[in-house]
Amino acid sequence: MTLKNGMEMTIAKAVREDAAELVAYLNIVGGESDNLTFGANERSITVEWEEQFIERVSKSTVSALLVGRIDGEVACIGSIDAHGRERMAHLANIALSVKKKFWNLGVGTHMMKALIDFARGNGKTEVLHLGVISDNVHAIKLYKNLGFEEIGLYKKFFKVNGVYKDEILMNLYL
Repeated sequence: MTLKNGMEMTIAKAVREDAAELVAYLNIVGGESDNLTFGANERSITVEWEEQFIERVSKSTVSALLVGRIDGEVACIGSIDAHGRERMAHLANIALSVKKKFWNLGVGTHMMKALIDFARGNGKTEVLHLGVISDNVHAIKLYKNLGFEEIGLYKKFFKVNGVYKDEILMNLYL
């Protein structure tokens, strides 16, 4: 897919061989933004743990870990994590992060569309759920443009540098 600057991005399911690069990516993006649930180097996961996670998710028909690459570099990661219990099997959590150098190019839009397409195509997911920090206006606009609705507010969900921030809860009803 072509981005706003003319560069090409590919999106594919993560494979075991991506594990080391994904761990490094997560440690980088955690330090680039206060909009994530973790900060720089707070993701103390090992490459082995990430390999096992990728293998588990790759066997699922309702959960996925997608990797967006630009010129071979990981630009973004998107995940959809469906509930395993039958009574909640129609629900899935969705998450997205984008490396700062690729912000404002349409990377997040393309990844979100890929995640939504995956959910629509799996035959089981009916509701996608996400949480977004209340002052992340760009992400909120993106999610609303894709059809997500605000369904609630989690007060003081984040505490960043001693300052509390609320989380907006959003759903997309497929």
